[in-house]
Amino acid sequence: MSDEQPRAAIRGTARPSSPARGMAAGTAALAAMAVLVTGCGGEEPGTGKAEAAGGGGKLPQATTYTTLNDLPADPAPAAAMDGTVVHPGATAPVSAQPGAPAVAELPATQLKADTWVPVVETRPGWRRVLLPSRPNGVTGWIPDSGLKVARSTHVVKVDVGDRKLTLLNSGRREGTWPVAVGAPKTPTPTGRTFILASLAPSKPTFSPLILPVGAHSETLDSYGGGPGTVAFHGWPSTSVFGKAVTHGCVRVPADALKLLAKAPLGTPVVVTA
Repeated sequence: MSDEQPRAAIRGTARPSSPARGMAAGTAALAAMAVLVTGCGGEEPGTGKAEAAGGGGKLPQATTYTTLNDLPADPAPAAAMDGTVVHPGATAPVSAQPGAPAVAELPATQLKADTWVPVVETRPGWRRVLLPSRPNGVTGWIPDSGLKVARSTHVVKVDVGDRKLTLLNSGRREGTWPVAVGAPKTPTPTGRTFILASLAPSKPTFSPLILPVGAHSETLDSYGGGPGTVAFHGWPSTSVFGKAVTHGCVRVPADALKLLAKAPLGTPVVVTA
């Protein structure tokens, strides 16, 4: 992202089935954090390793900054999701199987917004959810108790081969747009993921809004010092749309970004080759 490190407002959601979002003013520390989350602005990506999880005997946190190697991969990365999303009212234990000991924790908030994650499987008393950590497609089981459950009517589909993005709402297509995707050496990762947060810099450079998702670059450990989180964002030049030129993020036209901004956190995203 930009070298300026602008102050940012972080938008969450209190009602995932609607576009309503809360807003918190960013401090200088928050601004720096927001700038380092993604790095598809065009400058050189960093080469530092993604931040490791946990330490000191504590369970690792399931955030965009961590790597969770003790949890199972998404069993059906190309399958459709029904839009069920959950928010833990407090930090939730994450297990590799229902009833197994916790190996991580899903915090109630991250990136200064409520944590909303999509459900991919349900068993009595448990929900299997997509997590925002590395490796891409990592999942975990969290107890059903204490969860706020909602449904997003939106689905975002990205076709990397055709370099197009389609936004659906209640099964109806709201639009299809040409987009810029990852270059051959830094491809946009495929599979199921979700909209993790909404970052609105007060002094936007290349985009007025950045929408990080729960996926990371497969070829870069870091974007400019951050965790290499992939995101949807705008771009000042329309000449990039329809091309494979990014570090892994998806650059979208302005009208597409406005509609994507209305999709609640946790909204499913399916990226296909």
